[in-house]
Amino acid sequence: MYENKNEPVAPPAVFVSRMARNIGMAMLLLAICLLIGVVGYHYCAHIPWIDAIHNASMILSGMGPVVEIRNTGGKLFSSAYALFSGVAFITNIGIILAPAAHRLFHRLHMDDDEV
Repeated sequence: MYENKNEPVAPPAVFVSRMARNIGMAMLLLAICLLIGVVGYHYCAHIPWIDAIHNASMILSGMGPVVEIRNTGGKLFSSAYALFSGVAFITNIGIILAPAAHRLFHRLHMDDDEV
């Protein structure tokens, strides 16, 4: 998939393609994580759909909860979703930055005459 240490750096078009693919994967993962949160808040915390979307979006983005959850099932889901969201956020950043980091490290390992 990626070039190895002895190959030249990929052309800009290939790099842009890799970035676009990774951004697409990150967006898909983010949509799945948001869907998990919305469904979980609606069914576990018994809050309306629009409030579930709002709360899941805020938790997933790291802003914090906006809806007060009153039942035990909702509180347990909210705690688990908050931990899950932190890992999902960090994972998404890694997915998005992977091609750029690979390109940087590849350039650092090349000899000056190969660049």
